[in-house]
Amino acid sequence: MHKLKIVVFPGVQNLPNLAAEMQGFFAQHSIAVETTFTKGSEQMRDGLARGDYDIAHGAVDNAVAMVEVAHDDVFIFMGLDQSFNKLVVRPGISTYEDLRGKIFGVDAPDTAFALIVYDILGRKGLGRADYKVLPIGATRFRLEALIEGRCDFAMLNLPFHVFAEQAGLKILDDPIRVIGPYQSVGGFTRRDWAARNRDVLVHYIAAYIEGLRWTLDPCNRPAASSLMQDKMQLDAGVAEKCLDKMLDRDSGFAIDAGLNHEGMTTLLALRARYTNSAVMPISRYVDEAPYRAAIDLLNSNDGLSLLAGVPR
Repeated sequence: MHKLKIVVFPGVQNLPNLAAEMQGFFAQHSIAVETTFTKGSEQMRDGLARGDYDIAHGAVDNAVAMVEVAHDDVFIFMGLDQSFNKLVVRPGISTYEDLRGKIFGVDAPDTAFALIVYDILGRKGLGRADYKVLPIGATRFRLEALIEGRCDFAMLNLPFHVFAEQAGLKILDDPIRVIGPYQSVGGFTRRDWAARNRDVLVHYIAAYIEGLRWTLDPCNRPAASSLMQDKMQLDAGVAEKCLDKMLDRDSGFAIDAGLNHEGMTTLLALRARYTNSAVMPISRYVDEAPYRAAIDLLNSNDGLSLLAGVPR
């Protein structure tokens, strides 16, 4: 059994991983996964670079930042979802203009969803000087800050924007629908680790895809709801609301965890605009060879034998 250390943000986007574990897909591929929930992007990026984790699931803009800012040799190998984030605001805010002079709570100010909101606010007539940016950390901390009044608006993923509505907060908009195709969350890892563990990575991707397919099968919805209630401590109503959003073909999980190249183009253009850098080719950050090998593996009859001889 090969042990993998992965780092993820808390949220229902981790359901395919839970399904892969509980349905035995990881075990069938001779993989045991140890999961760490990160407190924020910086912990995820730094830990992956140090080797504390083998694989990260997070906004792929983090991988781009690792390459361009920290000069870490990482690459994105699969897409996960198109973003379950919503722009959530405190009571009394009902328009973008109401955000003028308010505090924007972010995970980190220079990556991913912060850049999306900067862009949308710019389209709505708000420049960077028209609001304050407060680094807070992962989604659960941003929800706490919204409820406590330490910030006025923030991007929240599932199930946290459901919790936000229950707490009297309001969803102002779905940013992804405003900016168009966007590669939100994906899997990424270090190139040196992947070179040493290619077959393990391929099998991990294959097992994840099996967990994803199980999650998306309508026949498994009752079991998926029960799994979320048990492992994520969600009540039945919240679990069902999350599943409604997660199974939406327009805004939910990427089919078979494929990477959205048009969405990557949007991401890289946003990053270049707000970090005053050049737009680089997607190939600088992406290597889909392990993903393609995983798809081939799933289509083969003897794929599970490919881990024979891989060091444990």
